[in-house]
Amino acid sequence: MKDFKAIPDERTIEDAAKIEVLDVNGQSVQFGSVFQDQKAIVVFIRHFFCGKCQLYVENLAAIPQAALDQAGVKIVVVGCGDYQPIASYAETTRFTGPFFADPTRKLYHALGMDSETLQVTPANEQKRSYLTMGAFSNIAMSLWRGPIKHPSLVGKNGNISQNGGEFIFGPGNTCSFASRMQHTEDHIEVADLVKEAGIVLTSA
Repeated sequence: MKDFKAIPDERTIEDAAKIEVLDVNGQSVQFGSVFQDQKAIVVFIRHFFCGKCQLYVENLAAIPQAALDQAGVKIVVVGCGDYQPIASYAETTRFTGPFFADPTRKLYHALGMDSETLQVTPANEQKRSYLTMGAFSNIAMSLWRGPIKHPSLVGKNGNISQNGGEFIFGPGNTCSFASRMQHTEDHIEVADLVKEAGIVLTSA
């Protein structure tokens, strides 16, 4: 049985670090440069029109910058579509950190994210707390934020069955945490993710 939380070995990280991703302007960037000098939470989302992932990234965007700075951690988001949707996605979710696209999905596959499914949370599992909308509302929001509002991005959103995951890399070619999605609603709880990264969130 596949271990969805297996830490990538050194060779896998080295190979993944050499893979090029695209920034918001379509410029190629070696993935390893993202965490070469600083610890990074790297969140791999599903396709750019996935409303569930947008809700998750909104939660990430709400983490205070001061808490990230104190822990010496940055948050990076990678999508499996082309680079053109990045700008509108970041604006919609209010995410201001580094954002990249992996249209070939070479990076996804190199890091073991080879799960492709449209299945939702199994009946015997509790839904993640970021899933604040019902199925119908989520579909309506996904359509509005995606193909209706941005018709020019249709076809650039990525494979709709590709699942993502969360990793903590760096500094350098090291990985201290990994969690790969087993279904479309399986991003790890943000509170658990920041704890793994050593980020302290204080109540207001």
